[in-house]
Amino acid sequence: MAIRSHNPTTPARRGMTSQDFADITAKKPLKSLLRVKRGRIGRSATGRITTRHRGGGARKFYRLVDFNLLPETEAKVEAIEYDPNRSARIARIKDQRDVYHYILATKGMKPGDKLVVAEEAPIEPGNRLPLKSIPVGTAVHAVELQPGRGAQLARTAGSSAQLVAKDEKYAQIRLPSGEVRMVSTESMSTVGVVGNEQHQNVKLGKAGRRRRMGIRPTVRGVAMNAASHPHGGGEGKGKGGSDPRTPWGQRTLGYKTRRRQTTDKFIIRKRRQGKRR
Repeated sequence: MAIRSHNPTTPARRGMTSQDFADITAKKPLKSLLRVKRGRIGRSATGRITTRHRGGGARKFYRLVDFNLLPETEAKVEAIEYDPNRSARIARIKDQRDVYHYILATKGMKPGDKLVVAEEAPIEPGNRLPLKSIPVGTAVHAVELQPGRGAQLARTAGSSAQLVAKDEKYAQIRLPSGEVRMVSTESMSTVGVVGNEQHQNVKLGKAGRRRRMGIRPTVRGVAMNAASHPHGGGEGKGKGGSDPRTPWGQRTLGYKTRRRQTTDKFIIRKRRQGKRR
């Protein structure tokens, strides 16, 4: 994927870049794999706002991406499509039972490619097999945390994890964040790197593109009144010499937020070595 620039006809378009959709081969998605997406705009099941600055945006349909293909599946790539719900491209495949699926498109994947999901599948980009059958040092993505649960790790555009070691029971993988953790050798993963690797280099250029993504404006705490935010008020600029805090007074830096301590035994190297999580 390449980055496409624009002529500076307006101040906003001067620094704007966008994705090059030359790798997309289908104009419309498959209707049988679409669902209406009714977003909660940052609210919980009770209607309370749990994530601020969310709302609006362009209407989207959700693509049913299959993160847990059945073993002994052989499929052919029919099209590469755009997915508005994720940064990666998706591939429409058709298996030996003439059933269609959406999967994450691997870098270099194109229509006509064949892929295999099996324990002894060839080590080729796009094929899916357990970690015990993959050589050490191979780049993988869409890795399962638990066998049979479906892919959960390394699913964004351009990301991949590296298999660094393995034994009979566990394999060690290095995640994109730098964290090294143990995963069962029975967990399935896809060989290769997720496509659309230039996604992170796109410059939005103007506020309107961000609003169409469903992200509303954010006001800095230091620009508020003292009654509205702990950083507000005062003479000139500054937050009063205290630690950075949320509007409700909770610390935001150096504050432990990780609660799933039960999985710490699987983490060999933290993503931020020497720092508190």
